[in-house]
Amino acid sequence: MSYKIIVLIILTLLWAYEMLLHAVQARSVRNPVPENVKDVYDADTYARWRQYHGEKNRLSLLTSTASWIISMLLMGLNVYAAFAGLFPDTLFMRMFAVLLLATVSDLLLIPFNYYDTMRIEEKYGFNRSSKKTFWLDRVKEFVIGLVLNTIMAGLLLWIHQACGDLVIVIFAAVMILLMLGISFLLPVFTKIFNKFRPLEEGELRDSLTALLTKHGYTVRAINVMDASRRTTKSNAYIAGFGKMKTIVLYDNLVEAMTPEEICAVFAHELGHGLHKDTLKSAALSSARMLLLAVLAWLTLRTTGIYPAFGFDCVNYGFAFVLIMSVEFALLSPLSGLIANAFSRRMEYRADRQAVTEGYGEALVSALKKLARENFSNLAPSPLLVKLEYSHPPLNDRIDAIRNAMAKGKRG
Repeated sequence: MSYKIIVLIILTLLWAYEMLLHAVQARSVRNPVPENVKDVYDADTYARWRQYHGEKNRLSLLTSTASWIISMLLMGLNVYAAFAGLFPDTLFMRMFAVLLLATVSDLLLIPFNYYDTMRIEEKYGFNRSSKKTFWLDRVKEFVIGLVLNTIMAGLLLWIHQACGDLVIVIFAAVMILLMLGISFLLPVFTKIFNKFRPLEEGELRDSLTALLTKHGYTVRAINVMDASRRTTKSNAYIAGFGKMKTIVLYDNLVEAMTPEEICAVFAHELGHGLHKDTLKSAALSSARMLLLAVLAWLTLRTTGIYPAFGFDCVNYGFAFVLIMSVEFALLSPLSGLIANAFSRRMEYRADRQAVTEGYGEALVSALKKLARENFSNLAPSPLLVKLEYSHPPLNDRIDAIRNAMAKGKRG
């Protein structure tokens, strides 16, 4: 069997897996809502939620199918090699040509993204992006994606040319350092898309600062992000490592929640910090980077694969596309299954930290508000949770929080 046939089969299997997820998602919409979260939506809102998720799922199905067709055409018709042939015959330029085409091909999916944001999200009252903001975001994503992919593929080219089979060790180490660097620079990258302001002085900031000081814990900043420019949905997250951590609250969250509920969310994020969850996630990601390096080594050693797609020698850009879009994508469901299981455990533990700080009921209230504002699925299929969810379902989190509160009272 030729390498091309194998790659096309893998792409089709990946598409079939996406179809399976869409089917499970569609079925889960009909699941009964657990008793402890029935108050999140009233009857009219729940009916609207079902319509929303039905439309989102159908559009996602079409997007996945369109992406599969584009990939099949590019691979099956040797378009990458033909396009690279238009560029100067140097390793770097032929590599860059492939990456440019791969990034440009993603633009073909913009109509689906536009419909999602400007039609579906708009229809259900979540979108606040103007058309100008939408298109500026797409331009920024294109430039950032092309630059990052060129850097990573360029490193692969340079390391392999200089070190040969040592590419496994060196490329893995470089990718790990790059991943850590991106994590450190996440606050910088997000400033390309959003504006941030320090959380203003007052009772809320004092409470949050006291919570930090209590544990001898410091962060670089507590910032509020202007998420309301694009959406009505709420969130909070922590970025960086050690004292360089930045805690970010969406302005929607600050406006929609009480100070106690915000403190509960913050205590949850603090729990991640106290248990070094960011470092643990980084360690897990490092294992995935090692896997990526092994795939890179195998792909570069398998020189017979390139003529099958129209190249007369190794093309490092095409190797990078194969590694990321075919090989790594094939293994991602398994690695994602493991990563998501660890992540859900971390979320339960961070919730318990909020309980320990005395914010158990406030966290339950905050999580329900977040679910309502984000139009969350209250009864996802257990299979979908295992395969896709980095956070436990809301009803399970609430049960765990209340069990922790009951144990605390008995203790």
